[in-house]
Amino acid sequence: MLKPQYILTDIEGTTTSVSFVYDVLFPYFRKNIDKVKDLVHLPEIVEVFKQTRDLAKIEGVDLISNEDIINQLTKWSLEDKKITPLKTLQGILWKEAYECGLIKGHVYPDVANTLINWKKKNIELGVFSSGSVAAQKLIFGFSEAGDLTPYFSNYFDTNTGGKRDTETYSKIASLISKKPNDILFLSDIVEELEAADKAGFQTIQLVRPGTTANWSRTAKSFSEINLDTMYSISN
Repeated sequence: MLKPQYILTDIEGTTTSVSFVYDVLFPYFRKNIDKVKDLVHLPEIVEVFKQTRDLAKIEGVDLISNEDIINQLTKWSLEDKKITPLKTLQGILWKEAYECGLIKGHVYPDVANTLINWKKKNIELGVFSSGSVAAQKLIFGFSEAGDLTPYFSNYFDTNTGGKRDTETYSKIASLISKKPNDILFLSDIVEELEAADKAGFQTIQLVRPGTTANWSRTAKSFSEINLDTMYSISN
């Protein structure tokens, strides 16, 4: 198997603990979602509201007022829906919290140094998460390990496609001008790894605390992924 030229990583459960997302980010969003009432004049909020109305209508729900829209977004948040307008709004509200220091992005201790080492080896790095690109940049830009955004060349979210859809990974390979088998995808979710594998990507499952190893190639941390020996991994 060829040494990858590009590493694409998931965030939640891969670079970052699931508990940070569910115990810090999501509660902050729901507690502060009413702030959006003062932002309805902004073009990005207008678009979020439009997308929310359109998606709700598909589900058979007519949203009349701004309050209806906010309630629907809160409902989707509680259901952990991977829906673009919800992810966009989350990123908008989290931005303020990161910038004023209320939130620091969690990354596992092995992540930062490994990203640096990979970059030194001329491996290009990208992110693919269901969270919006804006939210991804906030986690890494205001991380506990400092600003990690300079190490990433690309960011992809649900605007590119579903994380469990093979076509999405084919699209990403095309967008970054790489052959699928030159890309290594890291995730904790088997369905995502299956989709990437079908697209021709190399794959490794990150088995962080709370994750069950159920993929052919696994690692407990980024530091276990040895690119020089093409995956000298302790499973």
